[in-house]
Amino acid sequence: MLTRDQAAEIFEQIKKYSTADEVEAMIYGGKFALTRFANNTIHQNVAEENYSVSVRTAFGGRTARATTNKFDSDSLKRVVQASEILAKVQHPDPDLLAMPGAGESPATPARPSRHFAQTAGLTPELRADAVEKIVRVAIRHKLITAGIFSSSESVEGIFNSRGLNDWHAQTSSEISITMLASDSSGWQKANSPDANQLDPAALAEISARKAIESARPREIPAGKYTVILEPAAVLDMSGFMFWDFGGLSILDQRSFLNQRVGTQIFGSNINIWDDAAHPLQSGPPFDGEGVPRQRVHLVEKGIVKRLVYARATAEKMKKSEYKDKVGPVAATGHGFSLPNEMGEAPMNIVFDTPVDPNTVEQMIASTERGVLVTRLWYIREVDPYEKILTGMTRDGTFYVENGRVRHGILNFRFNESLIHMFSNVEAMGTPVRASGEESFDMVAPPMKVRDFNFTEVTKF
Repeated sequence: MLTRDQAAEIFEQIKKYSTADEVEAMIYGGKFALTRFANNTIHQNVAEENYSVSVRTAFGGRTARATTNKFDSDSLKRVVQASEILAKVQHPDPDLLAMPGAGESPATPARPSRHFAQTAGLTPELRADAVEKIVRVAIRHKLITAGIFSSSESVEGIFNSRGLNDWHAQTSSEISITMLASDSSGWQKANSPDANQLDPAALAEISARKAIESARPREIPAGKYTVILEPAAVLDMSGFMFWDFGGLSILDQRSFLNQRVGTQIFGSNINIWDDAAHPLQSGPPFDGEGVPRQRVHLVEKGIVKRLVYARATAEKMKKSEYKDKVGPVAATGHGFSLPNEMGEAPMNIVFDTPVDPNTVEQMIASTERGVLVTRLWYIREVDPYEKILTGMTRDGTFYVENGRVRHGILNFRFNESLIHMFSNVEAMGTPVRASGEESFDMVAPPMKVRDFNFTEVTKF
């Protein structure tokens, strides 16, 4: 693996080759491996190791970036030259700030370790052993399974000519399992920096149970139902709104929070943080400029209290007509690498644990008539301001009646507003590290939501 000292040496070369007023380098990469299986058989194992350096140069309000994955002297010279040539032909950006220097930003919150030797040491044989456990579950239940087991070890560092330097090393592991029967399916997915937190056999058993119990699905009419959403479904829905919590989205008038910051838009039981230091989160503790990520209380008792900011966006907001309408304004360490058009977004979402958390089983027991949803997919935005989404249920959808799961049902298409959904949460469970397919990982709970709008029944 590339070390911090090696990366620092690469940056020293870059500085020597640059004639810019300021220069920054992001150095990142690592090892990634994937074992893929289908029809109860491993059919692919791939692995790669790759590192890149992305160089940003600045000349009096002009900036640009160029990237290479070659670290020899000639390649580093060329990437610096490419960045400088691009920067010099840009229009000056009046909002471009000087690069942050060492010690200018707020202190970094405590950093939990996100590098685990067990995960870094995963071999193809160890991943194959895990897949064997999954396949055994499938065969025992007379099902067909497909999915992946991946692992990685990565580094990410940022250095600039004003003395800033920071480094982050992390491991990651992920298992996704689909179990297939003749007319039904089940699914489970889990992701963690620590592979010891993943239990392939347990995930396979849950996936198999969902496929078995949803067999011979029946049709029930579309309409508004109480739904019990498992964490993956909550994650994939809610992920569509967090891009709107950046200050630049407010300034650009493209956020559903325009005119709504400081108002009650969700139920009083909704509390959401962005917290890169949370023990169940992952990722670097600094943003695309090297600014430490701060813990930000985004939603408090249903009221949007804060937005997140890159450095330049915060300065721009302070001069805007919105400055007194959006809560505290300060750089929070949530910016993307410059230059970019998105500004910033919270990427380490953590839902607060409710006062009285319910298990999914308790939610089912308290439901007279409703639908249990394992996961959602093919989600698309219909109305950006009301945050209406459409999508479909998949891989384990069940009818609940009189406190019991009765049978599997044909899947639904839904049209539902996130504002409406988070205003109708009747119960929540303890948040867990959740993974889906439509959004980034977050710490999210299962939820029981009333009047969820299913608009159409599918044929499967």
